[in-house]
Formats: sequence, C-alpha cells, structure tokens
Amino acid sequence: MTDPRWLDEREFRAWLGYRRMRLLLDAQIARDLTRDSGLSDPDYDVLSTLSSSPDRRWRLNALAAHMLWSKSRLSRHISRMEERGLVTRENCATDARGAIIVLTDGGMRAIESAAPDHVESVRRHLIDLLTSEQIEVLGDIADTVLANLAESEEIG
Repeated sequence: MTDPRWLDEREFRAWLGYRRMRLLLDAQIARDLTRDSGLSDPDYDVLSTLSSSPDRRWRLNALAAHMLWSKSRLSRHISRMEERGLVTRENCATDARGAIIVLTDGGMRAIESAAPDHVESVRRHLIDLLTSEQIEVLGDIADTVLANLAESEEIG
C-alpha cells in the first residue's frame, strides 16, 4: 500500500472552501427558490429538465439517471408533483414497465414563473460576486472535473 498523498495547506484550503461553499450556496439558493416560488430544488430540476425537452417529456429511468436519483425515489417525488398538477405520468408505448413523465401546462407555468427569481438568486449569491475571469476559471474547472468524472463512469 502506498502512502496517502496528503493535501498541502493550499490544496486543503481549496477543498474545504469548495465543500463549505457548495453546501451553503446550495442551501441558500434552495431556500430562495422555495420562498419565491413554493418549489423545492428537486421540483425545479424536474420541471426545468422537462421544459427543456422539445416535447416536454422524459422517460422516468432517463430522468432518474439525469438527476442521479434512484428510479423509486424519483417515482415517489413524481407522484407528489402529480398531486400538485405539475406533471403527469404516461405508460411507455415501447416498454410496458416504463413510464413517461410529461410536463403539464400548470408545470410549465410554474417553471416560467420560478425561473426569473431563481436566476436572480444564482446571480446574487454567486455570479455577480465573481469577476469575468473568475467565471471563466470556474467554468474551466467544472469542465475538467466533469470530463474526468464522465470518463471514470465510462470505465467503471
């Protein structure tokens, strides 16, 4: 077994700062979203994903994979969203066990209403605090890490 490659002081600062920032930023933006629109963060993720699709629908298993949730967890959440009239569930014509999640007109109105305040929250708590150069670096960092994770997922 090789010795661990411990983080130096600069790396440790960056790692802890990232973790703390992610937790606090996610929590603040989620609070703002719920306060401003009554939607939860997962509600917004489902609605924005469906609204970005040309036909406003996704297969349940593909949506679960996109959100990094189990199918059963997403299915339970979708049931709660159905009760609120945000989405409907249809049977899949090509797979009797599959389901298609469809954005309703009410769900479209909800995401269209929530989006401006949500974007303003993202701006207020992150984007507008950074310089143009910092935003570029943050985007580059995200691209690098996401490409590595995608590659690792393909291998694993």
